[in-house]
Amino acid sequence: MTAGLVTGASGSGAGGNNDIPYNTLGHTGEKVSCIGMGGFHLGKKEVEESVAIKLVHSGLDRGLNFLDNSWDYNKGESEIRMGKALKDGGYRKKAFLMTKIDGRTKEEAAKQIDESLKRLQTDHVDLLQFHEVIRYDDPDRIFAKGGAIEAFLDAKKAGKTRYIGFTGHKDPHIHLYMLEVADKHGFVFDSCQLPVNVMDAHYRSFGKLVVPELVKRNIGVLGMKSMGDSVILKSKVVNAMQCLHYSLNQPVSVLITGIDKPEILDQALEAAKTYKNVSKQELTSILDKTKDAASSGQWELFKISAHFDSTAKNPDWLGGESPHVKAVAPPSA
Repeated sequence: MTAGLVTGASGSGAGGNNDIPYNTLGHTGEKVSCIGMGGFHLGKKEVEESVAIKLVHSGLDRGLNFLDNSWDYNKGESEIRMGKALKDGGYRKKAFLMTKIDGRTKEEAAKQIDESLKRLQTDHVDLLQFHEVIRYDDPDRIFAKGGAIEAFLDAKKAGKTRYIGFTGHKDPHIHLYMLEVADKHGFVFDSCQLPVNVMDAHYRSFGKLVVPELVKRNIGVLGMKSMGDSVILKSKVVNAMQCLHYSLNQPVSVLITGIDKPEILDQALEAAKTYKNVSKQELTSILDKTKDAASSGQWELFKISAHFDSTAKNPDWLGGESPHVKAVAPPSA
């Protein structure tokens, strides 16, 4: 059985957008499907390109409209495959397309933005996000003079993106600091992507600390890591459908989930259609069941290890330090 798959989950075949609930993406007013297709899994070596393309087509045909990707996913293969899928038959018009950029300097971010657009075979994405804001220096580097925010604002002005957001998975306090730094520069984010799952409430919780702040500010909440790349399932405490149902019942605009097989797509769409049937008592029960297992963070490896930190393993993707950031020498003894 594929990791993350509940046996017996099934979709209803091709259908219109009414089959899948849509939410409003914060203050943008955009309508997005409550479930989104993660881009990483589409570019994995074990997934044939033709399968990835069919998954994108099938998802869009059946009412899913939110597509996630990143400049660094599978060395660009994820964007390349999604681009091939979107160029066919008017599929680009059906999609709310998002990708993420690693560069922290204006120069590096601008280069990556253009590379992503070329791979995706489009002149614009609907949402562009700063990827992996997982270090306290990331917000400062992004908003420094000559920082990546300048490339993003240039891209928006040029029509290469409509909205701007940021992502991260390490520590909720870093997300809050990103919002604080943005405030100091008079900038308002349109979206924020963060972990939303059955374990999160019990350890370094994004759901408790960041989501309420995003809701207060009316910033679109993009949930991710509902199963922690299947690691949460290995706890044997919850199954995949419970993970999806729980996360969808949180105040998210979209829950982004990895999809690499037709049956996984069926499962995601089934969860989207049925999550509102889950009672508050059932959600409370899920939290109660996960409390002990989640208390040390061992099933949320993205928080406690560098396993998911692609930019930590490839610091050159961030670009050099901004020439406008000068270190201050400590006073001599």
